[in-house]
Amino acid sequence: MRPIRLVSCFSLAFLIGCQTSCAEEWNQWRGPNRDGSTAEDAWPEAIEGRLNLVWEQPLSPSYSGPVVHKGLVITTETIDKQLERVSAYELASGSLAWEVKWPGAMAVPFFAAANGDWIRSTPVCGEGRLVVLGMRDLLVCLNPNDGSEFWRVVFPGQLGTTLPSFGGVCSPLIDEGAVYVQTGGALVKLSLEDGKVIWQTLENAEGMMSSGAFSSPVIATLCGKRQLVVQTRMELCGVDLESGAVLWRQPIEAFRGMNILTPLVIGDRVFTSAYNGRSQLFQVSYGPGDGWSVQEVWGQGSQAYMSSPLRIGDSIYMHLKNERFTNIRVDDGSINWTSSPMGKYWSLITNGDQILSLSNRGELRLIRPSDEKLEVIAEVKVADDSWAHLAVQDGFVIVRDLKALKVFRWQ
Repeated sequence: MRPIRLVSCFSLAFLIGCQTSCAEEWNQWRGPNRDGSTAEDAWPEAIEGRLNLVWEQPLSPSYSGPVVHKGLVITTETIDKQLERVSAYELASGSLAWEVKWPGAMAVPFFAAANGDWIRSTPVCGEGRLVVLGMRDLLVCLNPNDGSEFWRVVFPGQLGTTLPSFGGVCSPLIDEGAVYVQTGGALVKLSLEDGKVIWQTLENAEGMMSSGAFSSPVIATLCGKRQLVVQTRMELCGVDLESGAVLWRQPIEAFRGMNILTPLVIGDRVFTSAYNGRSQLFQVSYGPGDGWSVQEVWGQGSQAYMSSPLRIGDSIYMHLKNERFTNIRVDDGSINWTSSPMGKYWSLITNGDQILSLSNRGELRLIRPSDEKLEVIAEVKVADDSWAHLAVQDGFVIVRDLKALKVFRWQ
């Protein structure tokens, strides 16, 4: 379907003005580093009266996090349980720049219906391309400037993979001319240029009561080798970027394979936490004669749900299945503190000195990192129902409410 394109002078002005002043773009799942970190300057020590709503756009439902490209904020939605739409708005004004849509709805299993059946995956923008994964495992590559389509791949039809039971959930990753994404049947690498499949690996394990992975991959250097770190429904793995060979693997126990969060790489160690499982830190090692190996450094009973953690200094900050927020020591897994229940889901961002969190109930909190206790500096309600990841860009705070896109700015 041909995109609607609306021309504006703002994007060019924004780009020219930002060539020397803008932080890295919030261009993908969990930001430029895929770990919730940002190089943004310190946020004010208050929210009320300092964070003002700039514009708001009513939309159909989505769980996708918004991403930013050259002065545009890009979001997704599922319309009338029939179509998926990708739209780009001027970040500063809210003016529609372009939109494109395609058929793409599906129903999730009855036991997950309360979580909705709308688009979930967060798009990725990089190397002049925007890549979006739809609910029916349709991967579409667009021009982020005008929405025109470069290519598309329907994984069930073209690769014969299984339609994921909960829809396409993994947020794709772009790196050096390639796209990496977990589909309903396997981890796949495709050419960013034309969408051709380069390799596929980590095929779904047999015997699962539902198909498709939940976790989104990251790229990290472990033991001197740059690799893809990915969590399937059953395992935590390191994968060779060129060949797709599995370098190392570690089974992860989780209820119904609900390994959801994005792994957190800390040097040559990897942290993860599973639903109805445990929190674990693993040491990844490599020796010329011994090859790759994985050893648990520590494990403890904290259980994550859908929220991916932050690492600040010697601590891991994580929202838990029991709705509490906790601070865990990196070195030994001991718990510094755990809060009272504060919502079913949080998305988390840090600038190194502060944490900005958004709960599913729309509560935006400014938090001071501390190993002594939870220190909430300020709190304000900015949304009604938000399971999409928060985004920040050059003083803007971007919130994808379930049925609206809201852009705020610090004053």
